[in-house]
Amino acid sequence: MFKKIVNGCVRVVNRWLPDPFLFAVILTIVVFIAAMFATNLGPIAMINAWGATTGFWSLLSFSMQMALVLVLGSAMASAAPCKKALRAIAGLAHNNMQAIVITTFVSVICCWLNWGFGLIAGALLAKEIAKRVPTVDYPLLIASAYSGFVIWHAGLSGSIPLALNGGYVVSDVTYTATTLDTIFHPMNLIMCGVILIAMPFVNYAMHPAQDKAITVNPALLVDEEEKTYEVKTPADKMEHSKILWVITLLFGFIYIVNYFVGVVKGGQNVAAALNLNIVNMIFMFLGILLHGNLRKYVDAIGEAASGAAGILLQFPFYAGIIGMMTVKGEAGASLAMVISNFFVAISTPVSFPVWTFLSAGIVNFFVPSGGGQWGVQGPIVMPAAAALGVEPGRAAMAIAWGDQWTNMIQPFWALPALGVAKLSAKDVMGYLVIVLVFTGVVACLGFLAWGLIF
Repeated sequence: MFKKIVNGCVRVVNRWLPDPFLFAVILTIVVFIAAMFATNLGPIAMINAWGATTGFWSLLSFSMQMALVLVLGSAMASAAPCKKALRAIAGLAHNNMQAIVITTFVSVICCWLNWGFGLIAGALLAKEIAKRVPTVDYPLLIASAYSGFVIWHAGLSGSIPLALNGGYVVSDVTYTATTLDTIFHPMNLIMCGVILIAMPFVNYAMHPAQDKAITVNPALLVDEEEKTYEVKTPADKMEHSKILWVITLLFGFIYIVNYFVGVVKGGQNVAAALNLNIVNMIFMFLGILLHGNLRKYVDAIGEAASGAAGILLQFPFYAGIIGMMTVKGEAGASLAMVISNFFVAISTPVSFPVWTFLSAGIVNFFVPSGGGQWGVQGPIVMPAAAALGVEPGRAAMAIAWGDQWTNMIQPFWALPALGVAKLSAKDVMGYLVIVLVFTGVVACLGFLAWGLIF
């Protein structure tokens, strides 16, 4: 029965799942029509709202921040010291169970720290482990490496909680919650802890019998030769200069230390002071440090930058969707307000985050980006949460968890890891359906407890 379900999911995904950009286009058309009915505005007025600076181009800064999260994390994971550390961790695995459990455990931690870093580090670790445990089911091993991504939006690089920390404006109302109310809230940490401890064993429980395991082709595990550099010209010497490397590091780390010193002197909590800019700066200069010189880091960024293409193309369309959802008609109503009022009508302060989580999981199929999803759902959820008396942090984390949840069966973000592993989405999707069910149960129970206990 399990195999039939798995194979059915794979067939549906392979047949019907188009490129994520097409989802953005389809959602644009749907919102365009729905917003005209909600506001009584004509098509020209709606197109103007879509293409205005408050629409299509309103997420330029945020788009750059999100692209940097992916690129900087990926570049750091490719540094020689990181690869060496992953090889050392891989040496701890000696059988199938250890291979799956270690891969999942490390992937969850890395994705919680930085999702771009975790995506690449998890796949690299899985390949190293496959060299040492050739009997392990390779598709399940790679699925385990990707499964850690189900925790990213509850972690340090979560775009929604970090954006909310800086204040989020909807129709002239500003919603704010520090990371103590989101990422570091006790209930969020408990849910993350349950997944960190239990999911490795859930993944191992899916391992097929040895005679049915799909082992790796050794040719897939051959490492690419590390790039070598010739230092001949004055330009080469400047690019590999340790002096320039050290000066650059000093600029970055002095600012970072001074930033947190200022936070402490101001009486603030260090954890509450995290935002996308300071998180990206930390990972940038850690990457420069680990690569050892500026030339190597420039090349690593160049290799990682292609992974951000989807963000650069899709985010203007998400911003255009926001413009259409928030524009008001003559009666003062917007599509976001209409949907918000519907959620208020069917929810209680306890059930609202659960409904938000489930709806965010559905929306993620159409908007497979945490930042884009925040842009689409934020204008709906935050006013509704305020009307019900639900604190902004809990409401925002419900969107964040829903976004990361269905990434398990939406292969957009799996592509970098699958590229490293040299597999396709259909090879891992069946296993990730079980991860989806498990984490969905954890999240629903967690948000119910969040509303009842805290």
